[in-house]
Amino acid sequence: MNKLLTLLRKDGFQAFWLLAPSVIGFSIFYLIPFLLGFWESFTEGAGVGGSKFVGLHNYIDLLGSSSFRKAAANTLLFTAVSVPLLILLSLGLALLLNRPLFLRDGIRTSIVLPLVVPVASTVTIWQIFFDWNGTLNEWLHEIGQGRIDWMQSDWSIGIVAVMFLWKNLGYNMILFLAGLQSIPRSYYESASIEGAGPLRRLYHITLVYLTPTMFFVVLISIVNSFKVFRETYLLAGDYPYDRLYMMQHYMNNMFASLDVQKLTAAAILMVGCIALLVALLLAVERRFRENME
Repeated sequence: MNKLLTLLRKDGFQAFWLLAPSVIGFSIFYLIPFLLGFWESFTEGAGVGGSKFVGLHNYIDLLGSSSFRKAAANTLLFTAVSVPLLILLSLGLALLLNRPLFLRDGIRTSIVLPLVVPVASTVTIWQIFFDWNGTLNEWLHEIGQGRIDWMQSDWSIGIVAVMFLWKNLGYNMILFLAGLQSIPRSYYESASIEGAGPLRRLYHITLVYLTPTMFFVVLISIVNSFKVFRETYLLAGDYPYDRLYMMQHYMNNMFASLDVQKLTAAAILMVGCIALLVALLLAVERRFRENME
């Protein structure tokens, strides 16, 4: 009995009992459904019991689908353009607002404010501004220019990118500010005494010690860029302009048509793509740290 009580008091068992509720909930609502979906992607037919294993047939059909290729290309283009812009803008704002500045607290609040605005409200504002009879077209009309159907043109992906930047800029800026404020001020003072200029201090101190935060922000930004479906769906519906047709549109349409196998195959490929990007980022970060040491 005493041995059992001693075993139960060990840190490993205590950690297990503390983590058990979260592990059970994660398994029920995430892990088990994901494994079932992974199995479904290799089958055809209705339900787990009545389905038939078909191997990679669903994946081959998926890669041969023009709709899927268009959705994947648009999603990757959106991520490749919007994420670097988001990183540069949020880092620049964090560097600016990390120093004494007039009305600094008010500027920080205004940048962070979009985080608490619901997506539906954000989309409504964008619709009012970019609609055919919206504010922007009214301004163009007043200066003698023709109206533009913004959401049915190549401008549409730029509009969604601006909305993505506006919505996520504050969150990334907070993360960068936390990373900047964790760098000891003595490093900058020593560099100034040795004659290092602002650019050298930025490159050799700020960016070096901000590297862990940088990789985390890049990772979060990539994941968020794959979740832009809510905005595009509310703005343009099930079948938007070609440039706005994202991966989530494809999966949503497969769900609406009850094509579960294609849906799960697309989801598995999307998870695999994100996992590959994460592994690449972690490898780059590990290599960078080894070089720094």
